[in-house]
Amino acid sequence: MSSLETPTATHLRITCRSEELAEKLGIVGRGVSTRQSVHVLTGILLRATTGRLELAATDMELSVRLGIDATVGSEGAVVVPGKLFVDIARLLPPGEVTLEHAAEEGLVRLTCGSASYSLHTFSAEDFPRLPEPGGGEQFQVDRTAFLDTITKVGRSASRDESRPVLTGILVRFEEGKLVMAATDSYRLSVKETLTQGPSRELEAIVPARALGELARVAQSAESETLAVGILDNQVVFDVDGVTITARRIDGQFPNYKQLVPEAFEAEVEVPREEFLDVVRRTSLMAQRKSPLRLRFADGAVTVSAQTQDVGEAHESLPIAYTGDAIEIGFNAEFLRDGLESVPDERVRLKLISPLRPGLIQGEGDDFLYLIMPIRLAA
Repeated sequence: MSSLETPTATHLRITCRSEELAEKLGIVGRGVSTRQSVHVLTGILLRATTGRLELAATDMELSVRLGIDATVGSEGAVVVPGKLFVDIARLLPPGEVTLEHAAEEGLVRLTCGSASYSLHTFSAEDFPRLPEPGGGEQFQVDRTAFLDTITKVGRSASRDESRPVLTGILVRFEEGKLVMAATDSYRLSVKETLTQGPSRELEAIVPARALGELARVAQSAESETLAVGILDNQVVFDVDGVTITARRIDGQFPNYKQLVPEAFEAEVEVPREEFLDVVRRTSLMAQRKSPLRLRFADGAVTVSAQTQDVGEAHESLPIAYTGDAIEIGFNAEFLRDGLESVPDERVRLKLISPLRPGLIQGEGDDFLYLIMPIRLAA
């Protein structure tokens, strides 16, 4: 695997625009580690080469790397305190900023107009080696479709670090199709997107946080595509000159196809916006983990919630339902997430029984959101 080289020249001197420096640091700063146990990971690597200043940060799970045009008086590399450097750059006045480092002093001096700072540094030799852009088997995917898929499935990823594989999103490329899936064992999201991918099947479990950062960076990108490179233990994304590297999560992702019931007893179609508004209002009374109670009967769905010592709420919405009455409880937040992930005007709810999972889909079959019920008190 190729790596980010770090020159060991004793001096570094560059000049660039403070506005561009602040903008780029706002991006690369997302990769700075918040843990203090490894000091160099709390820093940002500055690497000066001919006509360019490269910036990089990593917490060993996620890394961000990009470059800006600069006048380079002396090449070299050094690591500066990340958060502090980002904060300083954000507040600098418009104009040229000069960075100068002398290794024997262990300081970087920053000047911009009458403003002057001196920052203590870390050695660039201690900074982790990062993959080069374009590494591994690389291919192009539609940026908008890729980001839309991340947005729809990302909410279902777990935040429980005790089960690392569930904190990731399964990213699977099949011929002509991209599939992403995420689950925290209480809900499951799966999105299929037609795209021009590799000619053979590839898959990786990517930390949900890394894909969230990619979505944030790429949202305002001008390029219509982004590049994806699959390495043995990393996935590399390139978009508009920004390289984001994510560590692949080891383990076996749940077989999501086996989690989805093959048949349902009832299917209900509701207007998405009106139903979502009812759920949001009623959820205000679903506190302290109290469930939302949904009752489908007599041409209406009634949503209710009750929390002891707080109060209760009931609201009905007319729907075309004529079957046997079904009453089921869901986690209010999880139900809202599922409904908000559907962009269509109408939502389909598929149900089996009060103790079996329910399925939320839009007007098509390219996205599904499976949600486990909560047992309701009699």
